Amino acid sequence: MPPYLSLFLAAFAAATLLPAQSEALLAWFLTDPSLSVPLLLSVATLGNVLGSVVNWVCGRFLRRFQGRRWFPVSPARLEKAEAQYHRYGRWSLLASWVPIIGDPLTVVTGVMREPLPSFLVIVTIAKAGRYLAVAGVTLAWL
Repeated sequence: MPPYLSLFLAAFAAATLLPAQSEALLAWFLTDPSLSVPLLLSVATLGNVLGSVVNWVCGRFLRRFQGRRWFPVSPARLEKAEAQYHRYGRWSLLASWVPIIGDPLTVVTGVMREPLPSFLVIVTIAKAGRYLAVAGVTLAWL
């Protein structure tokens, strides 16, 4: 599979609730001088942001199923997540890059009906920042 497509898919999957990560793959590709660093960073960021958009969309439609038996979140946990979101607001999305909490956070912002334009701007800043940090550390070691 071509490296840019592999990175895009890994970054996309890593941003969803699926157990995946993309930083190691990005670091590996950064060691290949035939690959463009700006393009690698762009592809990883785009894939990761689009994966977060999937979470946001799921969150937008999740609440309508709240009364169902199979609903994955208890009312108490959903209420707690909403309270946290109200406490920190949209700027909490700057933590969307953080493992474990970042992916559920993007779902919660969908539940809370965060407008997509502000979601995209803040999440893109967070995700691009993480990949820039990975690139900086990786390239410093080369």
